[in-house]
Amino acid sequence: MGKEAKYVVRLSEAERSELAALVARGRVSATVRQRALILLKADVEGPAWTDEEIAEVAQVSLSSVHRGRQGCVEHGLEAAVQRKPSPQRQYRKLDGVQEAKLVALACSEPPAGRVSWTMQLLAEKLVEL
Repeated sequence: MGKEAKYVVRLSEAERSELAALVARGRVSATVRQRALILLKADVEGPAWTDEEIAEVAQVSLSSVHRGRQGCVEHGLEAAVQRKPSPQRQYRKLDGVQEAKLVALACSEPPAGRVSWTMQLLAEKLVEL
């Protein structure tokens, strides 16, 4: 019993069936499928495989299996299976309608005394609208 002794995964019937559905579903990312498979095989109420066996079947490293166990025990099933949102991601500031208005505004005639629209002018006009 190596690292797996510290993080013991115990799944309820509902959690087990949810993970089995994720593994069987066709349109799910490979990462989510692997994480679900790791947790299914690590369940002490179910197969209770060793980390080495799980890593071989899921084709991941031993540390990935350990992190999967740890994530499930510390943060819950959902957090262990799904990806964390990236803090680097830039979310859209405008929706489709607002973006269409901005494009139409940029393609329109610039204000009096200007040759073209500047970013600052577009931003000010967008705030006005």
